Amino acid sequence: MAMPLRQSIKVATYLAEQKLRKRDKFPLIVELEPLFACNLKCEGCGKIQHPAGVLKQRMPVAQAVGAVLESGAPMVSIAGGEPLMHPQIDEIVRQLVARKKYVFLCTNAMLLRKKMDKFTPSPYFAFAVHIDGLRERHDESVAKEGVFDEAVEAIKEAKRRGFRVTTNSTFFNTDTPQTIIEVLNFLNDDLKVDEMMISPAYAYEKAPDQDHFLGVEQTRELFKKAFAGGNRKKWRLNHSPLFLDFLEGKVDFPCTAWAIPNYSLFGWQRPCYLMSDGYVPTYRELVEETDWDKYGRGKDPRCDNCMAHCGYEPTAVLATMGSLKESLRAMRETVSGNRE
Repeated sequence: MAMPLRQSIKVATYLAEQKLRKRDKFPLIVELEPLFACNLKCEGCGKIQHPAGVLKQRMPVAQAVGAVLESGAPMVSIAGGEPLMHPQIDEIVRQLVARKKYVFLCTNAMLLRKKMDKFTPSPYFAFAVHIDGLRERHDESVAKEGVFDEAVEAIKEAKRRGFRVTTNSTFFNTDTPQTIIEVLNFLNDDLKVDEMMISPAYAYEKAPDQDHFLGVEQTRELFKKAFAGGNRKKWRLNHSPLFLDFLEGKVDFPCTAWAIPNYSLFGWQRPCYLMSDGYVPTYRELVEETDWDKYGRGKDPRCDNCMAHCGYEPTAVLATMGSLKESLRAMRETVSGNRE
């Protein structure tokens, strides 16, 4: 795990505080969506299926920052839509960083080189560029040629200017262990991004393409083979060791979607950003008024094929914190990743 040591310490301290306060549900990272509009039409995403009137809306800065502060989460992932289309996205980032929140701005990078001057490098800030494969595969997934090349150039420019750059890669049933290895080797060794996040594609109900999502057994087999030969230790993956074990099928966990809640133009989404069972105005209402026991594999058929980061990474993190052995293991990998 390549999470910076300072960030690891802050997150560990935050988790310890929640335990001391005997809180059983709390946010680890907020997924903030200040708009739904996007400049691409990815086949695995359903965000741009909203009506035109909704796609024109932009969340006010005070509302976006206020939601994060209300939750108390130490980290924020700003997505959408394409957040760089928000005219005040730099101010949202600036205010969150000023409050020492760790901010990841998720982007397809089509506007990144044009907008980069609006941002300032900081240990609390990173661009998180979406990369689903090498050139042909990535451009096919976003339904537009040239996107991969632009993303690569934007990553290089951001790195040159001193920004932290991470990536987020979603893999489908059209992927093979070799295609995963190829893209992660490229990001890790050639582009030298700071961290990489990976996720099996979940059957998002509004996505135009419903034929290429992964099932649980497919996911486990795919990542078991991709991780073979020591790749896990070589790659700077922004995941806990136990979550990577989960992807391989070495362990299984219940879903804890309340720990990575989604806040959008509609409010706090129940139960997660992949399923929409209504919205509430406050995080407290989300936690206290949602029947969390009815969600998860074997409970809700919509959850049966899900192994998404938003539901299972926090479970792995909490399991790590509850085990001295796993805590030491995660610490070793963090220190090792920061030495490379």
